[in-house]
Amino acid sequence: MYKNDTIVALATPAGTGAIAVVRLSGPASHEIASRLFLPASISRKEVNIEQELVHGQHYHKLAANTVTLGHIYQGDRIVDEVLLTKFEAPRSYTGEHVVEISCHGSIYIQQELIALCLQQGARMAEAGEFTLQAFLNAKMDLSQAEAVADLISSESETAHQIAIQQMRGGFSGELKELRSQLLNFASLIELELDFSEEDVAFANRDDLRQLLTESQQTLRKLIDSFALGNVLKSGIPVAIVGEPNVGKSTLLNALLNEEKAIVSDIAGTTRDSIEDEINIEGVRFRLIDTAGLRETTDTIEGMGIQRSYAKAEQSKLVLYLLDATQLNTPPRIIHCLMRIQIMREKFPDKPLVVVLNKIDQISGLEHAEITKQIHKKSPETILISLSAKSKAGVDELKSALVQSFNSGALSQDDSIVSNARHYDALQKAYASLLEVQEGIENDISSEFLAIDIKATAEALGVITGEITNDELLGNIFSQFCIGK
Repeated sequence: MYKNDTIVALATPAGTGAIAVVRLSGPASHEIASRLFLPASISRKEVNIEQELVHGQHYHKLAANTVTLGHIYQGDRIVDEVLLTKFEAPRSYTGEHVVEISCHGSIYIQQELIALCLQQGARMAEAGEFTLQAFLNAKMDLSQAEAVADLISSESETAHQIAIQQMRGGFSGELKELRSQLLNFASLIELELDFSEEDVAFANRDDLRQLLTESQQTLRKLIDSFALGNVLKSGIPVAIVGEPNVGKSTLLNALLNEEKAIVSDIAGTTRDSIEDEINIEGVRFRLIDTAGLRETTDTIEGMGIQRSYAKAEQSKLVLYLLDATQLNTPPRIIHCLMRIQIMREKFPDKPLVVVLNKIDQISGLEHAEITKQIHKKSPETILISLSAKSKAGVDELKSALVQSFNSGALSQDDSIVSNARHYDALQKAYASLLEVQEGIENDISSEFLAIDIKATAEALGVITGEITNDELLGNIFSQFCIGK
């Protein structure tokens, strides 16, 4: 995977389409392309095609970083009319010579073109090998390379924005500078060991304390951002909970705009959680319809209710549904307020949105009285009134979902960690920083202090790829698609 070979792969999704792109990268890319491609300006009547492909004179005259219309030949047979893009090292994605051939999207043409490249000495690329070469050729660091995979898999505006920000450098530059400063201090501390008898201090301990304080703040901010980054990347889980027959499944269907869940007047229809995803204003939510909460002797329904609480515990936001038609007396309203308080106490760290459903089945005066009582007794409650059946008020609920999960306005300069590997390395770096600080306060020997500082620098280097190994690279790039 790390040999200096010329590799080839389909860079567009497999299957038939309008066009397909075959990518070559490596030292022999131009030589291989010159044996297959002739510019459209070259007339078959004017030249010996096979002789021209042997020498490739016209190909090598093509300027770097240009696109040329022409034909792919097998002998003197035209395989396809294509657009060929020629990149010269190091001004390419991989940092090597690269050729990208945009052909017609026929599966037969794709296979023929790749087969011709293989016959001329290329080999099939492994998963992620083009991006791996870009990393090995210092076109990007390891965290930027991982952001490429995140960008490809992004399914929402926020996930896309996080990936783009990391591809542009993200927190890599900040971590590299921090690592450099730590290594510099470690070197000065180790230098003190050579002059231990003279009791000379090369590393100013006050400067080191200041660096540790700033470093801890930086790492803590990045570590804390993972809670947000992870859910924005994978989708924010939202549990829809409530008593039986309040309209949870109907609401799920209304939000998704499809009949995902079975709807019935029979209480306890939903006995297991049902999940699906929706994109609202660029944010991806994972909606979870749960079994109705009530006392039951039915073993299966009881298991579903336990799962409802478990799903609510795992979620980042809870929608608690109420049936407006059941709140027609003061005792029922008091009961509902008690349930809201129980839910708030059970999930104190999660935003709770109370949804008053079936308002189309009550009068305006009844609706006004219910909302008045809820706000009077529980003024902090976020209350949305709607009819899941007619979809009236569903758009207001969608807006409330986005507002309740306050992701903040992600700017182009925000540094958000969404990669579990980065999160793990940052935690290790932070723990090492605490040990360095404890060592300074306890006046431990310079030798042990340098070891702790280097441990922090090593953890940071694992993120950016300044410290790596073949196993780590293999694990990371094997998750990429072939052709990227």
